[in-house]
Amino acid sequence: MVSDPMALGPEDRALLERVARRTVDLHLEVPALLALESLRPLSFAASQALLFFEPFAQALLGIRDYRRFAQLVERRETLEELATMIEGRVAEVRPPRRPAAGAGAGDTARAPQEPRR
Repeated sequence: MVSDPMALGPEDRALLERVARRTVDLHLEVPALLALESLRPLSFAASQALLFFEPFAQALLGIRDYRRFAQLVERRETLEELATMIEGRVAEVRPPRRPAAGAGAGDTARAPQEPRR
């Protein structure tokens, strides 16, 4: 049995997990997911743009694995995996929202209340 050369290794998964964790910690999951979805057809161009901006990112952010992340972004399946990791992290960290009190699924209009005396 031959292993898939495109499969993510443990180090790659750990890197994506760190990116997902940091994204959720900064409350940037919505813009990140939008960017991932919109970049999927242009994954190669996006990875090249990341490599172009590497000197600035390294100077400002000091990211060790930036180049490896840029290489991973080249592959569309990696973007899907990262999006799934971000969504999973959000589900772990943040409780689901409940509807506001008195705003049930069938409540479309509120009955007028009588003035207090």
